[in-house]
Amino acid sequence: MNAQRIPSIELSTADETTKRNFEKLTARIGRVPNMPRAMAQSPAALEGWMSLLEALAKGLLSKKLAAELALALAGINHCQYCASSHTVLSKFAGLNDAQIVNALEGRVEDSKDAAAVDFAKIVVEKRGRIDDDDFNCVRDAGFTPVKSSRMSPSTSSLTISISSHEQTSIGLKSV
Repeated sequence: MNAQRIPSIELSTADETTKRNFEKLTARIGRVPNMPRAMAQSPAALEGWMSLLEALAKGLLSKKLAAELALALAGINHCQYCASSHTVLSKFAGLNDAQIVNALEGRVEDSKDAAAVDFAKIVVEKRGRIDDDDFNCVRDAGFTPVKSSRMSPSTSSLTISISSHEQTSIGLKSV
């Protein structure tokens, strides 16, 4: 990997809003990953990203499914940073090593969760331009329109964030 394009902000040089967000991340996952440290170059961008994460975490989707979606999207987008970070984070959702490997390849055990992962893949592949058949597949698997609509922001935020960390040092074991 080339040098990190956007330098990371250290806690000692962060403004108060950024420090507060770093503290939230540390409380949630035990550390501040490099992507939000780089994102902190713009405290407003970090604040917006943190707000989106907090809103999505109040979830209608299980932690397991949210982790599976994140891993599947990391695989679809061929993002090593995402794969590495979501591999670590998925342990908090209770996924084992085999489930992590399978999710990175877009495969999950539960048929309902598989429909959600397939839907997320379609959203990415079609760049959000899904048709009725795509939507009906996830609905027919038992997801209400409300739960289906919750998948789209997750898919979008995970896919869009790739541009902000494509050249970010992983700072974790690469997968």
